[in-house]
Amino acid sequence: MLCVVVGVGALLAFFALASPTPAAPDATATTTAAGSTTATDVLIGSAAPGTALAALGALDVKGRGPKTGYDRGQFGQQWADVDRNGCDTRNDILVRDLTAAQIKPGTRGCLVLSGTLADPYTATSLAFVRGASTSEALQVDHVVALSDAWQKGAQGWDEPTRTAFANDPLNLLAVDGPTNQAKGDGDAATWLPPNSAYRCDYVARQVSVKAKYRAWVTAAERTAIAGVLATCPNQAPTSAADAQGQLAERQAAQVTADQQADQAAKQATTPAAPPSRPAETNPAPAPAATPAPAATPAPAATPASPQFVSPGAFCSTVGARGVSAQGTPMMCSTTATDSRTRWRAAR
Repeated sequence: MLCVVVGVGALLAFFALASPTPAAPDATATTTAAGSTTATDVLIGSAAPGTALAALGALDVKGRGPKTGYDRGQFGQQWADVDRNGCDTRNDILVRDLTAAQIKPGTRGCLVLSGTLADPYTATSLAFVRGASTSEALQVDHVVALSDAWQKGAQGWDEPTRTAFANDPLNLLAVDGPTNQAKGDGDAATWLPPNSAYRCDYVARQVSVKAKYRAWVTAAERTAIAGVLATCPNQAPTSAADAQGQLAERQAAQVTADQQADQAAKQATTPAAPPSRPAETNPAPAPAATPAPAATPAPAATPASPQFVSPGAFCSTVGARGVSAQGTPMMCSTTATDSRTRWRAAR
């Protein structure tokens, strides 16, 4: 048998010269004769442990499955509050990814009104303003598209796993809306970010997501990802800590700011104590007996702050009431067709 030994340096040069824009999938792109070793195999085999390239080598390689049966609803309630922090997932990602974010007071750090995004896909700065005609200019992208995952393993997952996948910060990025629409459900073999400087981070994140959920890659997708990582062979996978970013810290800071604002408002409405009376120099006659002052009525009880809940989330006490982050009154209830207790719009 005639064997050709390809140096790793030559492979890096080969992939570096390849076009940065992926072509449509080609079944022959990464295979030669049955059982032969491809350039992609050699590159991945030379990867240092702990790199995204090594993680890529651990993913299963299979053909794309059918899209039959795919529906967004297969991945649970859209933007569910899976981490139970009181905020829906979309707002969590906006808080994490935007700078100078303005958050509506009293929403426990949840409802983002405006902010600025350094868009990783286009390398541009985008201003976000919440509104019916403006919110979609900035979208939250599933780095591994839900439809792509459905065709590469998710059909066999249970509903909780698919819901976790759809709301996992590891798989979510706030990005430019039109660019996200252009991506569609493409994988790395058919779409990469226009910002070439972000492509190593992008495919490393895809590898991390697929490794976490044991989704597979196609041969063409594997070759495309390896081609990007050949330009950055020491690129690390995206960790869960990196995916969380400063979300918890930023939300905690907003909650603290809300509490401080409430305290300041209460102090502003409390009357100042009267000035003390100066001591008399001469003995004063004993004062005449005065009737006891009338009892001061107890102040009215301050109504409890509303409980913020996520529409559709499970609850335990039927009849309990809360408010969504958008201000909609909610009630823990069942329906004629669903005996499970969930937060639903109060009637």
